[in-house]
This record gives sequence, structure tokens and C-alpha cells, in this order.
Amino acid sequence: MKHDTGSVEVICGSMFCGKTEELIRRLRRAEIARQKVQVFKPIIDQRYHVEKVTSHAGMAFDAVPIQFAADILLHLEPDTTVVGVDEAQFFDENVISVVQELADRKMRVLVAGLDLDFRAEPFGSMPILMAMAEKVDKLEAICMVCGRAATRTQRLVNGNPAYYEDPVVIVGASELYEARCRDHHEVPHLVETLEG
Repeated sequence: MKHDTGSVEVICGSMFCGKTEELIRRLRRAEIARQKVQVFKPIIDQRYHVEKVTSHAGMAFDAVPIQFAADILLHLEPDTTVVGVDEAQFFDENVISVVQELADRKMRVLVAGLDLDFRAEPFGSMPILMAMAEKVDKLEAICMVCGRAATRTQRLVNGNPAYYEDPVVIVGASELYEARCRDHHEVPHLVETLEG
């Protein structure tokens, strides 16, 4: 059943705030409503299952792993009415035009991703996707230090905060991530540490 109008919904926040869980919840509801659903994820995200989006709590939904955002259009089936895109921050900037095109084709597009990188700076194309969306939900996690609401992702390397100068995306690395509030989020500069 086609929609009367297209729309973009963005689910964002820090790691461990439940973005993928909320994405899966909305996808399942769309299936119950007899909508044809397709889900896409970046091929670099192989944390749990290659062909599923999986929440930290273990919820899963079938997904097509792709390298480039434009691949969504190549894999799109003609009767699809709802498209899910997980970990959107990892896609190239074409994800913006692809999402826009899907919505213009009267599809409901559900996008989930980190709004901020470990430096607490806007991550990839997420700020633009959030600005063009009809609906944005920013979820909060729990700060691992104080238990208050957390909106940031802390990267730890050998138990210490990652340096600002470290790469934003590290594939296959063994860092530890934690949700943190503004007060407990730390991103030291390498120069300051060497001088100190």
C-alpha cells in the first residue's frame, strides 16, 4: 500500500540510547500495517550480523549491507513503501539526496544514526538529514559515570579518553565506548597532553 505522501524520520543520539531498537520497533509496526519494508546498513558495520540491523539489547531485523548510499536505489524493490537506514552517519554524503529521492517517491524513510561523533561534533550527513526530516527524535542514554541523561559518546582507548586528533571512524578497532553526559565527556588534545 503506497503512502499519500513521503516523509523522513530521523532517530538520533549517542551510542547505547536505543536508536536501533526504536528503528526496529517502527519497522515492525510498518510490517504489521502490511507495508513493504526494506532496510539498509553500511557494510562496515559488522558488529553483530552482516545482514541484520541489531540493537545492543539483541533485537534484530533483516537488512541489506551496502557500501555506498546510492546502492540503496539499486537494491530497492518496486513495491517497497518503507525504507530503513541504520548507522546513516557512516554513509557518504549521497545519503542526503537518496533519502530525499525516496521521500519524493512517497516512501516513509526511517533513518537512525549518531548525531555526534566521539569528539561531540556533528557526525557525517546526520545534521543535514535532521534538518530536512519531518520528524526528529533525539534519544538519551545513561551516563556511565553519574547516571544522568547522556547525549555523548565517549571513546576510551586502554581505559583513557581518545584524543581529539584520533580518527573519527576506526573499523575493527577494539575501543570501548560509553555513553556520557556533557560534564563527564572528555576529549583531550594530544598536544596539551604531551606538553603537560
